Amino acid sequence: MKLFYLLTLALIVSIGSFAQDTTKVEPVINQPVIIGQPDNSSVEKQQSTTKQPVVTGQAEQVSEKKESKFDKSKLYFGGYANMSFGSYTVIGVQPLVGYKLTPKFSIGAKVSYEYIKDKRYLEDYTTSNYGASVFSRLRILPTLYGHVEFSSMSYDLFDSEGNSNRKWVPFLYVGGGYSQRISKNTYLNAQILFDVINSENSPYKDWEPYYSVGIGVGF
Repeated sequence: MKLFYLLTLALIVSIGSFAQDTTKVEPVINQPVIIGQPDNSSVEKQQSTTKQPVVTGQAEQVSEKKESKFDKSKLYFGGYANMSFGSYTVIGVQPLVGYKLTPKFSIGAKVSYEYIKDKRYLEDYTTSNYGASVFSRLRILPTLYGHVEFSSMSYDLFDSEGNSNRKWVPFLYVGGGYSQRISKNTYLNAQILFDVINSENSPYKDWEPYYSVGIGVGF
């Protein structure tokens, strides 16, 4: 009987020890937390997923600058010598510069100087005229072109008593010309123009043709 009690006591002690071992909790060691310091892996992930700023319009602006850049190859130069003999003699020169907006259409400007000898009065008079003009040209055929020009000239005008009075006289020329190649990039140009304004101070008769012959480079 004593042996039975001893075995029962030993069994109870063993069960108590087993329960204590199974319910024992390991202490948790808290790691120090540094506030404000992000995790390295999170930073790297964020950097890899961050989108780079996209600059819009930069390529288009560069392209527009290239397209709007002045093209020297579209320039052409030349000039005319105009001569008219008679009671009103004119010997003049007209250097010009033009720019091709398209292969067939161009605009330009020129300056003019004329030596004048006027025999329409009792006494002959000599003087000079000068001015400037703007023009446009349209090449219709390889050898033919249309020409429109607005010109303003300063004329030294004489009255019947021989007194002079300098005035600016407007002209609007309409006509065309013939262009003949004489070398790789040089042309001989001859043109005929008519003034449609016919100002009262113009030294020319109404619809009197205006002839000129010259050289063009690049036109």
